[in-house]
Amino acid sequence: MQYLIEEFMAQKRFAIVGATADTTKYGNEIFRNLKDRGYEVYPVNPGLKELLGTKCYPNLGGIPVKVDVVDFVVPPPVTEKILNECKELGLDRIWLQPGSESEAAISFCEDNNLKVVHDVCVMMN
Repeated sequence: MQYLIEEFMAQKRFAIVGATADTTKYGNEIFRNLKDRGYEVYPVNPGLKELLGTKCYPNLGGIPVKVDVVDFVVPPPVTEKILNECKELGLDRIWLQPGSESEAAISFCEDNNLKVVHDVCVMMN
């Protein structure tokens, strides 16, 4: 999996599914961490209009550019639902943060030729 982590981190554009304004949550910390490291970060949360001055998108299809990596920070049932949108949009680099993964989500990625990193936090790389 290390080669996938290196490939993912070499990209420029990340979507954060589950980005949040709540500073006690990983969806906020990951957003800030990646932004501070110079990545283009697109927060995805249907309940937010913006996050720290960055426009927030209700879904992946609303992002005006094709992102390189979709980072999930949501419960497994939400992850499983949104993976279909990734497939439809041709977004094939999926990072499942600890707690967002499930056997079904990982299997979906493998069965649909989506590259998947799981059980590793993006902030550790």
